[in-house]
Amino acid sequence: MKKRNRGIRLVAAAALTLTGVAPVAGAPAAAQAAVPGVAKSYASLMYRSLTADATMAKLRATLVTQQADLKKRNTDAAKAQKASVAAQKTLATVTAGHTAVHEKLKSAERALSDAKNALARQSKQKPRSNAAIARAKRAVTAATTVRDARRTRLHQAAAELRAAKKVAGATTSAVVDSLAAVGRGSAAVEQTQNRIATAGTAAGYATQAAAISRSVVDEVRPVFAVTDTTNVYGTTVHKNVAFAFKRMIDDARADGVVMSGGGFRTKERQIELRTINGCPDVWTAPASSCRVPTAIPGRSLHELGLAVDVTSGGRTLTRKSKAFAWMSAHAADYGFVNLPSEAWHWSITGG
Repeated sequence: MKKRNRGIRLVAAAALTLTGVAPVAGAPAAAQAAVPGVAKSYASLMYRSLTADATMAKLRATLVTQQADLKKRNTDAAKAQKASVAAQKTLATVTAGHTAVHEKLKSAERALSDAKNALARQSKQKPRSNAAIARAKRAVTAATTVRDARRTRLHQAAAELRAAKKVAGATTSAVVDSLAAVGRGSAAVEQTQNRIATAGTAAGYATQAAAISRSVVDEVRPVFAVTDTTNVYGTTVHKNVAFAFKRMIDDARADGVVMSGGGFRTKERQIELRTINGCPDVWTAPASSCRVPTAIPGRSLHELGLAVDVTSGGRTLTRKSKAFAWMSAHAADYGFVNLPSEAWHWSITGG
């Protein structure tokens, strides 16, 4: 099986987190099995192993998107800062203009006051000079016109100042918001980079799962119930291996190898098989003493749904079959190990 094909088939699982256990079609999620902690840990490790490549691909795609977004946020922040600088310059210019207009108005008000005082003095002069009084009145009128014009201009300057302050405030807020967005974007990029750096590998997770496989058997056996099994494409297996088993069957089929098999069987059926297979004694004779090797009742991993007798094309596997070659090359990726004496028998421990 080519790795690139396996990666394509894992894309759908990439949307799930590393800590979850994905549900499979036709079988409950591995982590749903009502079994002790080590078995759940095994199921989680196998799920992580089988989705590690897709998860990494998704993380890398996410990082590319986040980095592009961060670049845009930095560009937006630079534009906001540039706009803020321009707004502050405009505000400084408008403020100076407003101050100058205000000073001119005060000057005009003083000139008007002086003109009025001059008119008052002229009106008191003896003998009375109508010509001088007329000139003084015209001076008052002219000063009033200047004063009024400068008042109007001050109102305009005040409006311009308010507008400039509003723009300056808005651009300052925009800078704060854009820098906050940059901070969030940087944090998201850093988080994804850390997840990529610390993400486990498919092989690493599979190795961890294999290391606890015997503990899984030891913990499951005393508490096992038939309700802990589920059906995957007609094969009944323990829920904690259902995800990996289904993925194995799917991936083999994608490589042109169609497989099925016999999984769970009851203790009663194991007793029947011991009798059918001619074991010298149902309860004590070693498996190798039977016409077809058959485990002593209570010892078979089939009774826990943790072993499968694999078939292909309706036939039991032989060491010369294409299916056996495929299993030999890939089964360990899914947590299944062959019992050397039986080409068809695969379990999580090889027993």
